[in-house]
This record gives sequence, structure tokens and C-alpha cells, in this order.
Amino acid sequence: MPPRSQPSERQRRLGVELRKLRIGAGLSGDQAAAIIDADRQRVSNIEAGRVDVPRNGLHKLLRAYGCSEGPLFEGLMAMAQDRGKGWWDSYADVMGRPALDLAELESQSVSIRSHELLLIPGLFQTVDYARAVCETADGREEVVGRYVEFRIARQQILYRDTPVACHAVIHEAALHTRAGSPRTMRQQLSRLIEMARLPNVTVQIFPFEAGAYSAISRAFVIFGRATPDLDTVRLERPVNSAVLRDEDQAGKYKRIFDKLTELALPPVDPDTRPESHEARDSLSLIQHVMYAL
Repeated sequence: MPPRSQPSERQRRLGVELRKLRIGAGLSGDQAAAIIDADRQRVSNIEAGRVDVPRNGLHKLLRAYGCSEGPLFEGLMAMAQDRGKGWWDSYADVMGRPALDLAELESQSVSIRSHELLLIPGLFQTVDYARAVCETADGREEVVGRYVEFRIARQQILYRDTPVACHAVIHEAALHTRAGSPRTMRQQLSRLIEMARLPNVTVQIFPFEAGAYSAISRAFVIFGRATPDLDTVRLERPVNSAVLRDEDQAGKYKRIFDKLTELALPPVDPDTRPESHEARDSLSLIQHVMYAL
């Protein structure tokens, strides 16, 4: 099978980690090739995510690189084993590689920490709100329906047997940014409160008066895996969203997220009656905006 021209983020990440371990072990590409009875070009393709490495070959490489059995070892083995296509591949006709990578990243995560500035996160969107957003991005009716289906399908990770733990810090501006009709917005804000009822979901609102830290931080998502060594950060951009795989960079964004949670209002607690609120919190702000529409 010829090398793939567009490896997925999972395939690229596995290659990046293997290259990092090889260099850390002080081994050359030729030495790594000898370990798996291959040539140097194959090792280069493996590290670029262009070809797969068999399970037994990966086991040999990890041992030779000094990666002992543990969370990182098991995480890399799992990444190599996960070769089957996911549900997202059925949307390859309309969604680009970055969107497919996003769905795969979400499906493989144990936790997701997101910071959103102007829109409600896709994992919490209603069908009507998602349609309004997608129509703004691409008005072609023949593809908007597929975009919306794809976005709603991504939300299943919050309801599966082992759901992803999701913590979102949403800027107050997103509550006011009109997507669709006032009715669509009211339903969306109500849905946001509903989502916060899930035991694996935490929602905080970053109010205008909290200052500029949220704007300076920009929008980003931290995808947490079973081992922090394999955490991934995605910087949200209109075109070509950036993916950060370096552990130090991921650590920087984790600290930024912690600061955002400190500055944001207390999380939505749907079980608390509005009249019992002793201080302003995320729920009361969402309700205030919703009732003003």
C-alpha cells in the first residue's frame, strides 16, 4: 500500500511521538529500521504518519526507545491499533480533514476543556442554532444539512457509556451573538442549561466585567487523553485551525484555562432555584439574557 498523502491527526501524532522517543534514545533512522526489519524510508513514513506500524513492530520500537509499559506505552499502542474508520469518515464528501480530525480527537478523549468567545460550543448546539451558524459559513443548501448532521453527531460523546468529561468556559458575548431568530437563541440558551444538567458537563460564563483575559486568550480546546503526555490543544481559527502536540505548549494552555475558570462566574447549577442565588453566577446570567430576547 502506498504512503497516504493526508494522514489523520491521530496518525501524525503517533509518528511525532515515535520520532521524539527515538531521538531521546539516541537512535538513528537506520537503527530504528533494523529493529523492525525495514528500511530507513519506512521509518521516515511511519514518523510522518504516512504508513502504519504493525503492533509487534511498535512493541519492539517502544522497548528499544526505552518506553516502559505504562500509560504512555499503552496510549501509543492504542493509537496504532485504532485503524478502522470512524463514523466521521462518512462525511468526507463535505467535511475537510481538519473537521474529521476534530471528531476523531473528541471521540478518543477522556476530557475536553474548551474556551469559546463568540459562539456556543458545537457540542452544545441545537439543530436550529447549528443550522444558522452553518448557513452563515456556507449558504449552499445542498451541504448545510450535512454540516448540521455532522455537528450534532459529534455530541454523542457526551452520552455514551463512558462519556467524555466536558468543561466549557464561554464568553458572555456568545450569549448575545445572534444566530438565527430570537426563538432559536432562546432555545439554544435553554439547551445550554439543559446540557449543564449532565454529570459530565460543566458550563461557566466569562462575563464582560471580568476583563480582557478571555479575549487575549482566544478560543481553544484541550483534548485530554488517559495520559497527559498525549494531550492535544486545538487553536480555533476560521481557516486551518492549529494543533499543538508539545507537552510544554499544552501545559501553557492548561494554565490559561485554569485562570479562565477562576475569573469566570461560578458554574451553572441547574438544581439551584433562581431566588436562592446569593451572588451572580453563570446560570443567572444565561437566564437574564434568555428572558431579554
